[in-house]
Amino acid sequence: MDLKGIRQQVALGQIFYTRHAVQRMYQRGISTEMVESAILKGEIIEEYPDDKYGPSCLIAAELPAEWLHVVISLGTPPWVITTYVPDPKEWINFTRRSK
Repeated sequence: MDLKGIRQQVALGQIFYTRHAVQRMYQRGISTEMVESAILKGEIIEEYPDDKYGPSCLIAAELPAEWLHVVISLGTPPWVITTYVPDPKEWINFTRRSK
């Protein structure tokens, strides 16, 4: 599935969250609305074809208050694997890893 397909699934309410994602969202104060907004507005910045959960990708999006990263599976239905606010020390413009 590509980003367009993931966005269609979000619009249909067909997106799921791993237990890990839910735990991290709670710890980090990230809402499902923020995650879904990031998916709808963001861009894929990394792809993980050999991820242990199956092919997945990292989506980065600038939300009104901050940047958000979302790791999501590319399967049907898509599963949010984790999400976090990127550390500016580790990212260039929040979209490329620092060396």
